[in-house]
Amino acid sequence: MLAFAIFIATLALVIWQPRGLGIGWSAMAGAAVDLALGIVHWRNIPTVWHIVWNATFTFVALIVVSLLLDEAGFFRWAALHVARWGRGRGRLLLPLVVLFGFAIAAVFANDGAALLLTPIVMAILASLEFPPAAALAFIIATGFVADTTSLPLVISNLVNIVSANFFGIGFTRYALVMVPVDLVALAATLGVLMLRYGTVASRHYDVDDLEAPAHAIRDHVVFRAAWPVLALLFVAYFVTAPLGVPVSYVTIAGAIAMLALAARWPGGGGVIDIGRVLRGAPWQVVIFSLSMYLVVYGLRNAGLTDQLASLLRIFAAHGIWVASLGTGILAALLSSVMNNMPSVLVGALAISHVHPPTAIRDAMVYANVIGCDLGPKLTPIGSLATLLWLHVLAGKGVRIGWGQYMRVGLLITPPVLLVTLAALALWLPMLGSSGHG
Repeated sequence: MLAFAIFIATLALVIWQPRGLGIGWSAMAGAAVDLALGIVHWRNIPTVWHIVWNATFTFVALIVVSLLLDEAGFFRWAALHVARWGRGRGRLLLPLVVLFGFAIAAVFANDGAALLLTPIVMAILASLEFPPAAALAFIIATGFVADTTSLPLVISNLVNIVSANFFGIGFTRYALVMVPVDLVALAATLGVLMLRYGTVASRHYDVDDLEAPAHAIRDHVVFRAAWPVLALLFVAYFVTAPLGVPVSYVTIAGAIAMLALAARWPGGGGVIDIGRVLRGAPWQVVIFSLSMYLVVYGLRNAGLTDQLASLLRIFAAHGIWVASLGTGILAALLSSVMNNMPSVLVGALAISHVHPPTAIRDAMVYANVIGCDLGPKLTPIGSLATLLWLHVLAGKGVRIGWGQYMRVGLLITPPVLLVTLAALALWLPMLGSSGHG
């Protein structure tokens, strides 16, 4: 009970951030209390660091790349093209925005999609004079698709990176499993959003009122370099995966290359303020990852994961469908009430204590990821990305209350979650076992 109380207190500080207290310092306080009380031990620190370091630095490097491209005008340029493809029809523009959000989430992670794309979409809608109800439909769509379609690649969500690192899943194997599953999640998300908001978003706009996409580009050097650098980055992920090279090494190399281009190193004279980009990077996540997972490890030491493992064994005993659905729904519920970042490790630790056949274990590993990627959308506290997204919206004058958010979350998330878990249960036997998670 003491370990759980410390976890709840730490999570409360992380979510509410009193007086602007950084999430890293809040988590560090919880970890310090656990260490002082002997709930976690100093010898646990290297174990936890081994779990989180690769995910943490991959995430930070991806956000640096995203911020550089945002400063260069890359995302606004792309969004303006998407708006033109809508041909003045709001009902066509909504699915195009969803597809755009899916692409951004896959490549630049869910946080990049939600936090960078949302303000751009809002600005474009304002310039087109969309009424508040119609604009809200696009805002909700952007926020939700960022998470519900953040499954396809290891780098698409911090949850994915943590789980892949924990179970030793290679970049290629992960993509083989999750790309088809994510396409199902995309179709389900698009279907639910169109049923709910298709009529609301159905209005005409004048394409001629849109800014020319070329005018959005602020740094032509970075913009032109983005395409080959991103292409090389993705080739490198697949080439280095069989060699066991951590994805963080590849991503950091890409971030350094983009920083060098943006700063015009060694000569200097770049358009982008590199200092501002680096200050905007989520460095607190480095402290948060180690500290929060130490607090979670305290729950493991206190026996929580053993209790969850007992439940997972029941799921595993009833075949791949029950294992997939049961694990995914459990992970989703845990994520919605205790945040997805600690939940993914709790689930991973519990799964590591279960020893079912390899095919069942594979299903549970990937179902845990799906639940922790999609489940957070049930509540505003499910992920830090959602909390930050709501904060960005509030700064733009758009306030979404918890009641309003949860009504939307309960409408969208359950059907998408169930359909996606069913796709996993169908696809994994067809793909065959990898021999590991």
